[in-house]
Amino acid sequence: MFRVWGRTFKSNKMLQSTTIELDNEDTRTHKVFKALEMICEEFDLSNPIWLDTNINELKRIGRTRFYSDSFVEHIDFDYLDFYIIEEDSFLP
Repeated sequence: MFRVWGRTFKSNKMLQSTTIELDNEDTRTHKVFKALEMICEEFDLSNPIWLDTNINELKRIGRTRFYSDSFVEHIDFDYLDFYIIEEDSFLP
C-alpha cells in the first residue's frame, strides 16, 4: 500500500485535505507522480513543476511543499503539502 496525504494551507490554516491510496505494482516514482496528479485533480489545480528542492526533500524526508513558484497559474493558497504517510516495504 502506498498512501499520500495532500493538503493546501493559507496563513497556517489548512484549506483542503485528501488522502490518496495506490495499491499497484508501479515503481515508487510512478506512484508519487500519480498521487500528485490525483491530488491536483481533486483540488482542481494544474500539476506543479518539480524543482530540485522538492525532489531532494521527498528523497530525504518523504514530504515536500509546492509553493507558488512551482505552479504555472496563480494559486489561492500559500503552499501544497505532499506527504508520504505509508509506503510498501520490500523485503529481500
